[in-house]
Amino acid sequence: MKKILFTLAFAVMALGAFAQNIKTLPENITIKALDGHTVQTSAIQNDGKPIILSFWATWCKPCNRELNTIKEVYEEWQEETGVKLVAISIDDARSAAKVKPHVDGNGWEYEVYIDQNQDFKRAMNVVNVPHTFIINGKGEIVWEHTSFVEGSEEEVYEIVKKVAAGEPIE
Repeated sequence: MKKILFTLAFAVMALGAFAQNIKTLPENITIKALDGHTVQTSAIQNDGKPIILSFWATWCKPCNRELNTIKEVYEEWQEETGVKLVAISIDDARSAAKVKPHVDGNGWEYEVYIDQNQDFKRAMNVVNVPHTFIINGKGEIVWEHTSFVEGSEEEVYEIVKKVAAGEPIE
């Protein structure tokens, strides 16, 4: 009987520790939309469908390659999985004015916000860009990666499909 109780107590503690490690987006950080109005990070939602959250900068060549590569297949991804891409620019006050013309010039039809003070970046422990997160329908961060090489978008899409289908991510 003691062994069963010990095993049960250990399992409950282990599950509690696991549940505490579930990472979600910080909700009370202010970012700016491209039109200049402020938004709380709690507004980043997608009606229970997956979200790709991409931290980038106008000066970051791999960031631009990643977002341009995804642009080519984004409509198909949305149709199949309902995914939404939210791009968070970390451009500072000196270069923030370049973000909207950059987005428009590339034809990116993503939700784009500017984290000019880099508060969101720090809260998400982003060190280098590009840094991409995948968030499930419950708002939990289920996957992340940094950098970009050709073909990385395929890995992102495979994870998004699993998340959309409710499959576990390994």
